Amino acid sequence: MNLSTVIGIAVGALTLLIAAAFSGSQPSNYINLPGLVIVIGGTCAALLMAYPLHEIKRIGTLVRTVFRDDRIDSQSDIDELVAMAKLWMNDDIRKVERELEKVSNPFLRTGVQLIIDHTPEDQIIDLLQWRIARLRARERAEAHMFRIIATFAPAFGMLGTLVGLINLMTVLGSGSMDTIGHHLAVGLMTTFYGILLANMIAKPIAIKLERRTEQRVERMNLVLQGISMMCDKRGPSAVRATLEAFMLHIEDEIDDGSRAAKRTSEPKPDAMSAAAMAAASPRAGAATARPAATPAYNFSARR
Repeated sequence: MNLSTVIGIAVGALTLLIAAAFSGSQPSNYINLPGLVIVIGGTCAALLMAYPLHEIKRIGTLVRTVFRDDRIDSQSDIDELVAMAKLWMNDDIRKVERELEKVSNPFLRTGVQLIIDHTPEDQIIDLLQWRIARLRARERAEAHMFRIIATFAPAFGMLGTLVGLINLMTVLGSGSMDTIGHHLAVGLMTTFYGILLANMIAKPIAIKLERRTEQRVERMNLVLQGISMMCDKRGPSAVRATLEAFMLHIEDEIDDGSRAAKRTSEPKPDAMSAAAMAAASPRAGAATARPAATPAYNFSARR
């Protein structure tokens, strides 16, 4: 269970309840079935017209993904790559194959299997880069679907407001106050539902899915670098130093300085990076830049 998602939902629900309780009105006044039907029904209709059905069916799976606690264990990938790099450097293919059976990461398993099959390094790199690009494009498209929902919902909220105002104008001269209040409630509550659906449900889900994709891509690029060094039969020490420097670089990119005190007692990233560069050849260093430099269409063009 993803703790931040649960806390966010609890805080959002509590905020709405407190706002309703201190507004001096009954919480039931915020429930308006016609307005809810306009927002949810209109958003679903627009989504069905915009996306094929097989993609819309994945919405439930994607929402469950937001609640799942997917921790990226890059250290286990580094340990497995170092162990197999040592065996591969000693040309112990049998032990590499036995070690490969214990690997749970399918991306890592594919790369090592291609090495065992003596596939040329450039073909391995192109294939793995294509898989990274395909995963990024697919998962970004899935997250973008929730951003589309966040765009549709407020628009249909405004549509419901117009419907309520039109009905209000028709009874303004002859209708009772109850009728006028009902139409006005429809007009206001649809906007409320549209904003709520967009900013408390759809957009947070999209952001969390996008962040999850970036973490998965970082992990795959780490494995890609390790596979490239295995192709060159680099020693386990060089592989570990390079991959740990790779992870330190990623942490530096996303760290806001709050862990600076902790890092004073650890080896400096620059020193570790220098050791990794000295251990790896220029060819391995060039492979480090490949994941970010080569887009998906290069692989297709080569074919």
